[in-house]
Amino acid sequence: MVAHTVTPFHQRLQGRAQLYALIRAFFAERSVLEVETPILSAAGNTDPNIESFSAPFSGHVDAGARERWLRTSPEYPLKRLLADGVGDCYELGRVFRNGEAGERHNPEFTMLEWYRVGWTHRQLMEETITLVEAALATVGRRAEVLIEGYRQFFIDELGIDPLHAAIDELREPLAPYRIDPEGLTRDDWLDLLITHKLQPHFPRGRITVIHDYPASQSALARIRPGEPPLAERFELYLGPHELANGYHELNDAAEQRARFKHDNARRRERGLREMPIDEQLLAVLGQMPDCAGVALGIERLLMCLADTDRIGDVLTFPFSQA
Repeated sequence: MVAHTVTPFHQRLQGRAQLYALIRAFFAERSVLEVETPILSAAGNTDPNIESFSAPFSGHVDAGARERWLRTSPEYPLKRLLADGVGDCYELGRVFRNGEAGERHNPEFTMLEWYRVGWTHRQLMEETITLVEAALATVGRRAEVLIEGYRQFFIDELGIDPLHAAIDELREPLAPYRIDPEGLTRDDWLDLLITHKLQPHFPRGRITVIHDYPASQSALARIRPGEPPLAERFELYLGPHELANGYHELNDAAEQRARFKHDNARRRERGLREMPIDEQLLAVLGQMPDCAGVALGIERLLMCLADTDRIGDVLTFPFSQA
Protein backbone atom coordinates (compact mmCIF):
# COMPACT_ATOMS: atom_id res chain seq x y z
CA MET A 1 0.00 0.00 0.00
CA VAL A 2 1.42 3.35 -1.07
CA ALA A 3 1.57 6.03 1.62
CA HIS A 4 0.58 9.47 0.39
CA THR A 5 2.33 12.49 1.81
CA VAL A 6 -0.09 15.21 2.90
CA THR A 7 1.37 18.40 1.49
CA PRO A 8 0.41 21.98 2.43
CA PHE A 9 -1.48 22.10 -0.88
CA HIS A 10 -3.53 19.06 0.12
CA GLN A 11 -4.18 20.58 3.54
CA ARG A 12 -5.45 23.70 1.79
CA LEU A 13 -8.00 21.64 -0.16
CA GLN A 14 -9.04 19.69 2.92
CA GLY A 15 -9.47 22.85 4.99
CA ARG A 16 -11.83 24.35 2.43
CA ALA A 17 -13.84 21.12 2.15
CA GLN A 18 -14.15 20.90 5.94
CA LEU A 19 -15.37 24.50 6.16
CA TYR A 20 -17.99 23.88 3.47
CA ALA A 21 -19.18 20.80 5.37
CA LEU A 22 -19.41 22.79 8.60
CA ILE A 23 -21.40 25.57 6.91
CA ARG A 24 -23.87 23.15 5.34
CA ALA A 25 -24.35 21.30 8.64
CA PHE A 26 -24.78 24.63 10.48
CA PHE A 27 -27.63 25.70 8.22
CA ALA A 28 -29.20 22.24 7.95
CA GLU A 29 -29.51 22.25 11.76
CA ARG A 30 -31.35 25.55 11.51
CA SER A 31 -33.58 24.57 8.55
CA VAL A 32 -32.06 27.20 6.26
CA LEU A 33 -32.41 26.07 2.63
CA GLU A 34 -29.40 25.94 0.32
CA VAL A 35 -30.20 27.41 -3.11
CA GLU A 36 -28.35 28.15 -6.34
CA THR A 37 -28.81 31.29 -8.44
CA PRO A 38 -27.33 32.51 -11.76
CA ILE A 39 -23.74 33.70 -12.01
CA LEU A 40 -24.52 35.69 -15.18
CA SER A 41 -26.98 38.57 -14.89
CA ALA A 42 -28.52 41.24 -17.12
CA ALA A 43 -27.92 43.77 -14.32
CA GLY A 44 -24.64 44.89 -12.82
CA ASN A 45 -23.61 46.22 -9.43
CA THR A 46 -24.12 49.98 -9.22
CA ASP A 47 -21.84 50.36 -6.17
CA PRO A 48 -19.20 52.93 -7.23
CA ASN A 49 -16.55 51.07 -5.22
CA ILE A 50 -17.06 47.75 -7.04
CA GLU A 51 -16.32 46.93 -10.68
CA SER A 52 -18.14 44.11 -12.46
CA PHE A 53 -16.82 41.81 -15.20
CA SER A 54 -18.69 42.18 -18.49
CA ALA A 55 -19.53 38.96 -20.37
CA PRO A 56 -20.96 39.54 -23.88
CA PHE A 57 -23.28 36.75 -25.09
CA SER A 58 -22.71 35.71 -28.72
CA GLY A 59 -25.92 33.72 -29.28
CA HIS A 60 -29.51 34.72 -30.01
CA VAL A 61 -31.30 36.64 -27.26
CA ASP A 62 -35.11 36.77 -27.31
CA ALA A 63 -35.29 39.80 -25.05
CA GLY A 64 -32.95 42.13 -23.26
CA ALA A 65 -29.36 43.11 -23.85
CA ARG A 66 -26.69 40.70 -25.06
CA GLU A 67 -24.27 42.00 -22.49
CA ARG A 68 -24.29 40.11 -19.22
CA TRP A 69 -22.41 40.65 -15.99
CA LEU A 70 -20.64 38.19 -13.71
CA ARG A 71 -22.24 38.58 -10.30
CA THR A 72 -20.39 40.39 -7.54
CA SER A 73 -22.72 38.71 -5.03
CA PRO A 74 -25.87 36.54 -5.20
CA GLU A 75 -27.88 39.20 -3.35
CA TYR A 76 -30.38 40.27 -6.01
CA PRO A 77 -31.58 36.80 -7.11
CA LEU A 78 -31.72 35.64 -3.48
CA LYS A 79 -34.02 38.56 -2.70
CA ARG A 80 -36.22 37.57 -5.63
CA LEU A 81 -36.51 34.11 -4.07
CA LEU A 82 -37.41 35.66 -0.72
CA ALA A 83 -40.12 37.72 -2.44
CA ASP A 84 -41.43 34.46 -3.90
CA GLY A 85 -41.82 33.02 -0.40
CA VAL A 86 -38.88 30.60 -0.28
CA GLY A 87 -38.13 31.55 3.36
CA ASP A 88 -34.76 31.34 5.12
CA CYS A 89 -32.11 30.52 2.51
CA TYR A 90 -28.40 30.66 1.75
CA GLU A 91 -26.02 30.30 -1.16
CA LEU A 92 -22.38 29.26 -1.14
CA GLY A 93 -20.83 30.11 -4.49
CA ARG A 94 -18.33 31.95 -6.65
CA VAL A 95 -18.47 35.70 -7.20
CA PHE A 96 -16.33 38.06 -9.27
CA ARG A 97 -14.95 41.57 -8.82
CA ASN A 98 -12.90 43.25 -11.51
CA GLY A 99 -9.68 45.04 -10.64
CA GLU A 100 -9.30 43.36 -7.24
CA ALA A 101 -6.08 41.33 -7.18
CA GLY A 102 -3.27 41.36 -4.64
CA GLU A 103 -2.12 39.98 -1.31
CA ARG A 104 -5.64 40.01 0.16
CA HIS A 105 -7.83 40.08 -2.95
CA ASN A 106 -8.57 37.74 -5.84
CA PRO A 107 -10.96 38.70 -8.66
CA GLU A 108 -12.73 35.34 -8.29
CA PHE A 109 -13.65 34.15 -4.81
CA THR A 110 -16.29 32.35 -2.77
CA MET A 111 -19.08 34.08 -0.89
CA LEU A 112 -21.55 32.75 1.64
CA GLU A 113 -24.73 34.79 1.73
CA TRP A 114 -27.81 34.03 3.81
CA TYR A 115 -31.14 35.56 4.79
CA ARG A 116 -33.35 35.18 7.85
CA VAL A 117 -37.02 36.12 7.54
CA GLY A 118 -38.42 38.19 10.40
CA TRP A 119 -34.98 38.91 11.84
CA THR A 120 -33.24 42.22 12.48
CA HIS A 121 -29.58 42.89 11.75
CA ARG A 122 -28.87 42.54 15.48
CA GLN A 123 -30.20 38.97 15.53
CA LEU A 124 -28.27 38.06 12.39
CA MET A 125 -25.15 39.61 13.88
CA GLU A 126 -25.32 37.08 16.73
CA GLU A 127 -25.78 34.14 14.35
CA THR A 128 -22.83 35.30 12.25
CA ILE A 129 -20.67 35.38 15.38
CA THR A 130 -21.83 31.85 16.23
CA LEU A 131 -20.84 30.57 12.77
CA VAL A 132 -17.40 32.18 12.94
CA GLU A 133 -16.87 30.74 16.44
CA ALA A 134 -17.81 27.29 15.13
CA ALA A 135 -15.26 27.64 12.33
CA LEU A 136 -12.56 28.70 14.79
CA ALA A 137 -13.33 25.67 16.96
CA THR A 138 -12.34 23.37 14.08
CA VAL A 139 -8.74 24.58 14.45
CA GLY A 140 -8.85 24.61 18.25
CA ARG A 141 -9.20 28.35 18.64
CA ARG A 142 -11.51 30.74 20.43
CA ALA A 143 -11.95 34.49 20.15
CA GLU A 144 -13.14 37.25 22.41
CA VAL A 145 -15.99 39.31 20.99
CA LEU A 146 -16.37 43.09 20.91
CA ILE A 147 -19.70 44.53 19.73
CA GLU A 148 -19.86 48.31 19.44
CA GLY A 149 -21.96 50.95 17.70
CA TYR A 150 -20.21 52.76 14.83
CA ARG A 151 -20.39 56.19 16.44
CA GLN A 152 -19.21 55.09 19.87
CA PHE A 153 -16.40 53.03 18.35
CA PHE A 154 -14.98 56.09 16.58
CA ILE A 155 -15.28 58.17 19.75
CA ASP A 156 -13.58 55.51 21.90
CA GLU A 157 -10.76 54.69 19.48
CA LEU A 158 -10.06 58.00 17.72
CA GLY A 159 -11.76 60.66 19.83
CA ILE A 160 -13.80 61.66 16.76
CA ASP A 161 -17.58 61.87 16.49
CA PRO A 162 -18.08 60.48 12.95
CA LEU A 163 -21.58 61.90 12.64
CA HIS A 164 -20.70 65.51 13.43
CA ALA A 165 -16.95 66.04 12.94
CA ALA A 166 -15.84 68.49 10.25
CA ILE A 167 -14.12 67.05 7.17
CA ASP A 168 -10.79 68.55 8.28
CA GLU A 169 -11.10 66.69 11.59
CA LEU A 170 -11.58 63.43 9.68
CA ARG A 171 -8.62 64.15 7.39
CA GLU A 172 -6.14 65.14 10.10
CA PRO A 173 -5.30 61.60 11.41
CA LEU A 174 -4.73 60.48 7.81
CA ALA A 175 -2.18 63.20 6.97
CA PRO A 176 0.83 60.82 7.18
CA TYR A 177 -0.67 58.66 4.41
CA ARG A 178 -0.55 61.45 1.79
CA ILE A 179 -4.00 60.61 0.41
CA ASP A 180 -5.16 62.61 -2.62
CA PRO A 181 -8.33 64.37 -1.39
CA GLU A 182 -9.68 65.03 -4.90
CA GLY A 183 -13.29 63.85 -5.15
CA LEU A 184 -13.36 62.21 -1.71
CA THR A 185 -16.63 62.50 0.22
CA ARG A 186 -17.22 62.51 3.95
CA ASP A 187 -18.02 58.79 3.82
CA ASP A 188 -14.82 58.12 1.89
CA TRP A 189 -12.81 59.75 4.70
CA LEU A 190 -14.69 57.72 7.31
CA ASP A 191 -13.92 54.52 5.38
CA LEU A 192 -10.27 55.50 5.17
CA LEU A 193 -10.15 56.02 8.93
CA ILE A 194 -11.41 52.47 9.39
CA THR A 195 -9.07 50.86 6.85
CA HIS A 196 -5.95 52.87 7.81
CA LYS A 197 -6.32 53.77 11.51
CA LEU A 198 -8.63 51.18 13.06
CA GLN A 199 -8.82 47.88 11.20
CA PRO A 200 -5.05 47.16 11.05
CA HIS A 201 -4.91 47.27 14.85
CA PHE A 202 -7.81 44.93 15.62
CA PRO A 203 -6.41 42.12 17.82
CA ARG A 204 -6.02 38.86 15.91
CA GLY A 205 -7.75 36.93 18.65
CA ARG A 206 -10.87 39.10 18.59
CA ILE A 207 -14.11 39.17 16.64
CA THR A 208 -15.01 42.85 16.22
CA VAL A 209 -18.55 43.78 15.20
CA ILE A 210 -19.47 47.36 14.34
CA HIS A 211 -23.15 48.17 13.86
CA ASP A 212 -25.61 50.99 13.13
CA TYR A 213 -23.78 53.05 10.52
CA PRO A 214 -24.40 56.61 9.31
CA ALA A 215 -27.53 56.79 7.14
CA SER A 216 -25.35 57.95 4.23
CA GLN A 217 -23.72 54.48 4.26
CA SER A 218 -26.99 52.56 4.12
CA ALA A 219 -26.33 50.69 0.81
CA LEU A 220 -29.23 48.18 0.76
CA ALA A 221 -30.06 48.49 4.46
CA ARG A 222 -33.04 50.11 6.16
CA ILE A 223 -32.61 53.48 7.80
CA ARG A 224 -33.90 53.75 11.37
CA PRO A 225 -35.46 57.17 12.00
CA GLY A 226 -34.02 59.22 14.83
CA GLU A 227 -31.60 61.98 15.68
CA PRO A 228 -29.46 61.08 13.92
CA PRO A 229 -31.01 58.44 11.62
CA LEU A 230 -28.87 55.30 11.36
CA ALA A 231 -28.44 52.53 8.79
CA GLU A 232 -29.36 49.15 10.29
CA ARG A 233 -26.29 47.25 9.19
CA PHE A 234 -23.15 45.67 10.64
CA GLU A 235 -19.66 44.62 9.64
CA LEU A 236 -17.79 41.76 11.30
CA TYR A 237 -14.01 41.46 11.49
CA LEU A 238 -11.82 38.62 12.72
CA GLY A 239 -8.54 40.19 13.66
CA PRO A 240 -7.74 42.77 10.96
CA HIS A 241 -9.73 40.91 8.29
CA GLU A 242 -13.21 42.11 7.32
CA LEU A 243 -15.30 38.94 7.03
CA ALA A 244 -18.95 39.89 6.77
CA ASN A 245 -21.34 42.69 5.93
CA GLY A 246 -24.99 42.41 7.02
CA TYR A 247 -28.19 44.44 6.74
CA HIS A 248 -31.71 44.71 8.03
CA GLU A 249 -32.84 44.61 4.43
CA LEU A 250 -34.60 47.44 2.64
CA ASN A 251 -37.79 46.30 0.87
CA ASP A 252 -38.99 49.66 -0.44
CA ALA A 253 -38.59 49.52 -4.24
CA ALA A 254 -38.88 53.28 -4.77
CA GLU A 255 -36.20 54.00 -2.18
CA GLN A 256 -33.97 51.27 -3.60
CA ARG A 257 -34.33 52.69 -7.12
CA ALA A 258 -33.31 56.11 -5.79
CA ARG A 259 -30.21 54.57 -4.18
CA PHE A 260 -29.27 52.77 -7.41
CA LYS A 261 -29.58 56.07 -9.29
CA HIS A 262 -27.46 57.82 -6.67
CA ASP A 263 -24.81 55.11 -7.08
CA ASN A 264 -24.77 55.62 -10.83
CA ALA A 265 -24.46 59.38 -10.34
CA ARG A 266 -21.37 58.73 -8.19
CA ARG A 267 -20.03 56.46 -10.93
CA ARG A 268 -20.46 59.24 -13.49
CA GLU A 269 -18.60 61.67 -11.23
CA ARG A 270 -15.70 59.22 -11.03
CA GLY A 271 -15.64 58.63 -14.78
CA LEU A 272 -16.93 55.07 -14.38
CA ARG A 273 -19.50 53.38 -16.56
CA GLU A 274 -23.08 53.48 -15.31
CA MET A 275 -24.44 50.03 -14.57
CA PRO A 276 -27.82 48.62 -15.65
CA ILE A 277 -30.25 48.56 -12.74
CA ASP A 278 -31.85 45.24 -11.76
CA GLU A 279 -35.45 45.86 -12.78
CA GLN A 280 -36.41 42.26 -11.97
CA LEU A 281 -35.40 42.85 -8.36
CA LEU A 282 -37.22 46.18 -8.12
CA ALA A 283 -40.39 44.65 -9.58
CA VAL A 284 -40.74 42.27 -6.61
CA LEU A 285 -38.80 44.00 -3.81
CA GLY A 286 -41.99 45.30 -2.20
CA GLN A 287 -43.13 41.68 -1.78
CA MET A 288 -39.96 40.64 0.04
CA PRO A 289 -40.73 39.95 3.71
CA ASP A 290 -39.04 41.77 6.55
CA CYS A 291 -35.65 40.06 6.81
CA ALA A 292 -31.96 40.42 7.51
CA GLY A 293 -29.14 39.24 5.25
CA VAL A 294 -25.38 38.92 5.43
CA ALA A 295 -22.52 38.14 3.04
CA LEU A 296 -19.34 36.46 4.33
CA GLY A 297 -16.09 36.03 2.39
CA ILE A 298 -14.98 32.40 2.56
CA GLU A 299 -11.36 33.06 1.60
CA ARG A 300 -11.07 35.69 4.32
CA LEU A 301 -12.34 33.19 6.88
CA LEU A 302 -9.96 30.52 5.57
CA MET A 303 -7.10 33.01 5.86
CA CYS A 304 -7.97 33.55 9.52
CA LEU A 305 -8.20 29.80 10.16
CA ALA A 306 -4.82 29.26 8.48
CA ASP A 307 -3.32 32.30 10.25
CA THR A 308 -2.12 33.90 7.02
CA ASP A 309 -2.48 37.37 5.49
CA ARG A 310 -2.06 36.07 1.92
CA ILE A 311 -5.19 35.05 0.04
CA GLY A 312 -3.04 32.93 -2.29
CA ASP A 313 -2.33 30.62 0.66
CA VAL A 314 -5.98 29.47 0.75
CA LEU A 315 -6.81 29.36 -2.97
CA THR A 316 -6.46 26.22 -5.07
CA PHE A 317 -5.04 28.33 -7.89
CA PRO A 318 -4.72 32.10 -7.39
CA PHE A 319 -5.34 34.55 -10.24
CA SER A 320 -1.72 34.39 -11.43
CA GLN A 321 -2.03 30.60 -11.89
CA ALA A 322 -5.63 30.36 -13.10
